[in-house]
Amino acid sequence: MQDKNFKIFIDFDGTITEKDVGEGIFREFGNPEIVNRTIVDLLYGKISSRQCWEILCESTGRIDQNILDEFISTFKIEYDFNEFINFCTEKNFEVFVLSDGFDYYLEKLFEKENLSHLKHYANNLEITDGKLIPFFPFYDPGFLSSANCKRNHILNNSSDKDYTVFIGDGNSDKDAVHFADFIFAKNDLLKYCESERITFFPFKNFSDVSSRLIQLMNKKRLKKRHRAQLNRREAYIIEN
Repeated sequence: MQDKNFKIFIDFDGTITEKDVGEGIFREFGNPEIVNRTIVDLLYGKISSRQCWEILCESTGRIDQNILDEFISTFKIEYDFNEFINFCTEKNFEVFVLSDGFDYYLEKLFEKENLSHLKHYANNLEITDGKLIPFFPFYDPGFLSSANCKRNHILNNSSDKDYTVFIGDGNSDKDAVHFADFIFAKNDLLKYCESERITFFPFKNFSDVSSRLIQLMNKKRLKKRHRAQLNRREAYIIEN
């Protein structure tokens, strides 16, 4: 009988999707010079994620919503993600999708893949007279790598009895991984974990994640990452 309660937190762009949808939209419809400069500024820490999105939305001209929707439909979910969700359901793992992108395209892609039931947190995007208008209901100025503070979602949706798992690939995940017990990382997040000496599991696909989670489940004495436990406790003390 399973006695370990896992909470699974997953990045969206470039982790669940094959390619970064948000970046793809602005590279397709935005001003190339502004887009390139803004993304570089974000990666070098010159601007926050929220500032990045605000600049990109402001610099994009009027968009035909039908053309935008058609472009969004060309993006694909990773081939084994549905299978991973079935695995989590079977094991009674609660899944949360944490996106630093926008609900507008996330929900369209989830609907297309019959994944609308998944709990998710994202920034909001409205289209008014062809203009992209962003909103950031989960912004925390203390954590600038994500306009949708992933760290807070981990704290708000888990407890001391849970084993928290974070799966991600990029810049917007940097703050979150300091509060997760088990980290699955690739691409820029992998490099960040290496540079910060944060323990992680490298992965190429969700089958890799499933296999490793089975191993963790089967351990008689599964230890949480000590630094993550301390970070969570400090956060609870400060915020309560």
